Amino acid sequence: MLPLFPLQAVLVPGAVMGLRVFESRYLDMVGECGRSGHGFGICLIAEGDEVGAPAVPAEFGTEAVIEDFGTDDDGLLTLRVRGERRFRVLATSVRDSGLVEARVEWLGEVPSVARLRPEHALLGTLLERIFDQVGRPPGADGSIEDAVWVGWRLLEMLPMPEERRAAMLGVDDPHKRLDGLLELIG
Repeated sequence: MLPLFPLQAVLVPGAVMGLRVFESRYLDMVGECGRSGHGFGICLIAEGDEVGAPAVPAEFGTEAVIEDFGTDDDGLLTLRVRGERRFRVLATSVRDSGLVEARVEWLGEVPSVARLRPEHALLGTLLERIFDQVGRPPGADGSIEDAVWVGWRLLEMLPMPEERRAAMLGVDDPHKRLDGLLELIG
């Protein structure tokens, strides 16, 4: 079972996200992840809130691997996590602590590297312009020629409803993901 951290935000593969952890169920989860060396899942909240009663997660999410941790000025635990593997939630259960866990199906990338097609060249150019304006995100090492990498970086950086971002996590084919991004900006 994969412990989940449901949020009002989506983590995509390769993206970095900062988290503030203060609820005991998530503090315990972070401790377990540290001891086991495993990550946890981040899913968009389909129903509920980030704090309080356990939220219902969206169908797709991304494994979060802890890269760094610390405390902020008010003593809360802070994490820097990076998105790794995508997954589909098959079933959930809730621990006595209120932590949601999921049985998941890990989703592969088909293919893991794909050359950017001519019909998607505009998206590569758009990503280069975004990087020119705001810089590359931390650890965003990849090629503008790689359809998989371009798709994930645009999904990370373009403004869009989080529900749409979460749905696009479920798209296995990187070219279909780019087609969806073209529709979004078109």
